[in-house]
Amino acid sequence: MRAFAPLELGRCRLVPFSSAHLTDRYVGWLNDPDVVRYSEQRHRRHDMASCAAYFEAMDASQDLFLAIEASDPALGHIGNMSVSFDQPNRSADVSVMIGEAAARGTGLGRLAWTGLLDWLLTAGKMRRVTAGTMEVNRAMIALMENSGMMIECIRPRAFLCDGAEVGMVLAARFATEDRSAH
Repeated sequence: MRAFAPLELGRCRLVPFSSAHLTDRYVGWLNDPDVVRYSEQRHRRHDMASCAAYFEAMDASQDLFLAIEASDPALGHIGNMSVSFDQPNRSADVSVMIGEAAARGTGLGRLAWTGLLDWLLTAGKMRRVTAGTMEVNRAMIALMENSGMMIECIRPRAFLCDGAEVGMVLAARFATEDRSAH
């Protein structure tokens, strides 16, 4: 995994995912239909071995796999973020999962998301950050828009969700954009 110093964001921090984050609680998030409803993770059953294999693959890559830790010790590890880099184009694709139910709706996911995008576009030296989600995932679309991302396109009928064909919303934010309008 690419080097990443912990990023302190006030009420939470982003740290490299480690073996300490491989817990039954984390595995449970990936098997919770509410958590993975809009994720491709919904198609498979996870266990400690599959999660350890994913962690090892990410650790061996040049991408980032980060844990979101709340400053409140009662919450602790609340979710994860991953970053896939296209270094020749100075572009990064970001994803997020807030697994801990008590953390949802608290603003911690937004804080982590915006903090990571800001870091990638400055200290991380990326010129472009992208993300995608199903068009029925209104919360994620709002998160992308509220963090200064622009919807670039909707790829029609990309997924099947709850038996219906839904599009994929693709968004991006660039380092050179004036964010004062957002």
